[in-house]
Amino acid sequence: MPEKVLVTREIPDAGLRLLEGFDVTVLSEAPPERDVLLEAVRGAAGILPTVTERIDAEVMDAAGEGLKVVTNMAVGYDNIDVEAATERGVVVTNTPEVLNETTADTAFMLLLAAARRLGEAERLLRSGGWDAWGPKQLIGPDVWGKRLGIIGFGRIGQALARRATGFSMEPVYHDQYRNEDAERELGAQYLELDELLEGCDFVSIHTPLTPETTHLIGTEELRKMKQEAVLVNTSRGPVVDEAALADALAERRIFAAGLDVYEEEPKVHPKLLELENVVLAPHIGSASIETRDKMAALAAENLAAVLRGEQPKTPING
Repeated sequence: MPEKVLVTREIPDAGLRLLEGFDVTVLSEAPPERDVLLEAVRGAAGILPTVTERIDAEVMDAAGEGLKVVTNMAVGYDNIDVEAATERGVVVTNTPEVLNETTADTAFMLLLAAARRLGEAERLLRSGGWDAWGPKQLIGPDVWGKRLGIIGFGRIGQALARRATGFSMEPVYHDQYRNEDAERELGAQYLELDELLEGCDFVSIHTPLTPETTHLIGTEELRKMKQEAVLVNTSRGPVVDEAALADALAERRIFAAGLDVYEEEPKVHPKLLELENVVLAPHIGSASIETRDKMAALAAENLAAVLRGEQPKTPING
């Protein structure tokens, strides 16, 4: 009898095709309610969740002792209780590498859009409020030739630095660990966080969410930034104190921000929604056709490998 696999959301066919031969249940297009998830997971040998589902000890215990693998369709895995999985002998995997370039594209898109006030400009035009070109209308800072601070210099942060060189930007970075090979390759300089915040025209966040990085950027950090600076976040929402950012933007203590992630997704701080100087995207960092296919396929490959008794490609805890 084929083993049961629970896929918590509708995913691209590129992933589902790789699960043929298993007893696959796909829950819904929207995030499932908690009680629905707990009921559907019973008897599952494998779970393929997305970032919107919290897979904790309760869910694993609801699945039962036959649960072998949780394969997250995301590079981040703060929605998975890895410690609880390890205690239960459950393998956890993620989907790194395949979304690096697409997420870096999104970060640079937000950087440009926030600096050049694209969202505000489009709203003006669509509302019928644009009546003529004006010498001082919707002006913002140049991106070309400016200093870009990258917080978190992993694969995505480095991909962003490569894009910045095409705009003759000066990349600097802060990370828990220095990467001298990447420094040489990309012409990037390591800085302490305060120095980066104080000296950069643009700051883009690419750090994973951990207890140490929660509210890494708050009131004090925002006060250190230049008044004409732009902040971009495509990592995880709680890395930035959303209320503090809203206040800084409203008081024009920084010029603008571009956000793809939020503290309490899908909720957005109401003050941010009222501001013109922030570009808001609904977590589309990896939302290219090719990348979502690759993410679904890698998650499915990892799950199938574990259920066949093989080593998954990208394990987190084993």
